[in-house]
Amino acid sequence: MDSLRNRLLFWLITLIVTVLIALGLLLGQLLKQFYAETMNKRMEKEAKALAILLENEPLEQIRIDLHDMGDELSSRITVLDRNEQVRFDSGRIAAISDEDHERIIRTILRKQQFPRFSVIEKANDVYYYIAPYGRGSERDGYVVLSTPTSSLKKVNQQIWGVLTSSLGMALVVIIALVWKIANQYMKPIEEATKVAFELEKGNYAARVPDGEYNEAGMLVRSINRLARHLQEMSRAREIQTDRLHTLIENVGSGLLFIDHRGHISLINRAFQTQFHLDPSDCLYRPYADVLPHRDIVRFIDDIFITETTMRRHMRLTIGIERKHFDVYGAPIIGTNAEWKGIVVVFHDITELKRLEQIRKDFVANVSHELKTPVTSIKGFAETLLDGAMKDEAALEHFLTIILKESERLQTLVEELLDLSKIEQHGFQLQLEDVDIAQVIAEAAAVFRQKAAEKQIDLHIESPSGLVIRGDRNRMKQILLNLLANAITYTPEHGRVAVEAEETKKEVLIHVKDTGIGIEEKEIPRIFERFYRVDKARSRDSGGTGLGLSIVKHLVEAHRGYITVASEVGRGTEFTIHFPKPER
Repeated sequence: MDSLRNRLLFWLITLIVTVLIALGLLLGQLLKQFYAETMNKRMEKEAKALAILLENEPLEQIRIDLHDMGDELSSRITVLDRNEQVRFDSGRIAAISDEDHERIIRTILRKQQFPRFSVIEKANDVYYYIAPYGRGSERDGYVVLSTPTSSLKKVNQQIWGVLTSSLGMALVVIIALVWKIANQYMKPIEEATKVAFELEKGNYAARVPDGEYNEAGMLVRSINRLARHLQEMSRAREIQTDRLHTLIENVGSGLLFIDHRGHISLINRAFQTQFHLDPSDCLYRPYADVLPHRDIVRFIDDIFITETTMRRHMRLTIGIERKHFDVYGAPIIGTNAEWKGIVVVFHDITELKRLEQIRKDFVANVSHELKTPVTSIKGFAETLLDGAMKDEAALEHFLTIILKESERLQTLVEELLDLSKIEQHGFQLQLEDVDIAQVIAEAAAVFRQKAAEKQIDLHIESPSGLVIRGDRNRMKQILLNLLANAITYTPEHGRVAVEAEETKKEVLIHVKDTGIGIEEKEIPRIFERFYRVDKARSRDSGGTGLGLSIVKHLVEAHRGYITVASEVGRGTEFTIHFPKPER
């Protein structure tokens, strides 16, 4: 802005100086011409007056008067006869010799032909005025009046001095006024321009300082109003952008935006997580080159071709997982039917499908588990009614089987109710400080007789004073289920051990056996409802397939987790990890 002000001042001053110089030259020339014309008229009048005097008086009588007149007029008076001979000369007054004076006169007379007109010429810085005189039409001679130009030069110098000083003062005054006016008008323009530059850079907080800007005040106020409006718009846009960004990034469904050229312009965090994609490998590239699943590419192709909203169910393999998606795609149409691209939404319904399958399996398994004891009870009851009740031995045998199957049915129902209660949202533990050694001893005491019948060595080991925060009855239930499985699947003369230990952050309870073991591929499924490793043997032993599922839920309710290590034919080890209570 300083350069703008300097340029403006430079051109204004240049214009003013040019105008003043031109005005000075014009005035000087006019004044010079005026004084020259005035001098010429004066000399003309003086010469004609001398001619009239010579016409009326003899030369001899007025010689003295002519000398006096020459002195008064500061001029040289020369009188020539009709033959151009000098009859009178008042003497030189300029630095011109008599010979040069006569030569100049004769040169002028030879050039000019004037029967009755006067002639004035300038030669050697002297004005010569020649006027003829005589009575009537007869010419008696010439009167030559010569005046040096020194007086005219002096006047000319005075004129230029006055013009120079007055115009110089005017120039100084005008420059001062121009400088003041330029500063007065340029300052708000400079400030407004600076603010405009800041607004261009995105600094909408910039403002023109308040001040007395006179006529430029409207510009300043307009710039400030513009800055305030831009700041408000920018703030509103930032808030809207932040909200939109937060919504897009935190929405649970995957979002994919594709522009009108078919390039991916945006993917949200959920989409990246669902498909394990890196944004740097996807953004601003054609979707057909980036998306790994052809079903998605064909779906997007269909939307581009038809320009209609579509919805499709897809089952996609991502890594080692198979996921289900409800995919919704819609074209983005701007104003004036301008095609901007499409948006695709991926709803992950894998968990819903899994829960639906679990529900189906649960209904099927419950139906199957209930069918067996009910069928047995019904069959033996019909047999008894058909006459077998009269045979006391058969009656006792059948009633024993009916009792066993009813107990099994009761156990199944109780475990289903217990599992349902545990899985309810409002399920709560009765927390207290639980002595691990005491709970292990109580659970082991339940199976001492059964272990002795199978000649199984039931060993417990737990350090004294090992305490965790939990529900005593539920922890005992966990150990009872694990011990029941361990003793059931451990052959005679085997060994079952329950050991407790503590680490820096956890309390561990190990339930080990030397039983049949579990194949590695079946370990991830043993905590599912109704899943049995050895189905025939489990049913014979009265197992329902719900015990480990209950154990898992109860351990997780205590904010712990359970791990399994097993080898077929060598045994299994369940390890329960409980967090240590905070001190």
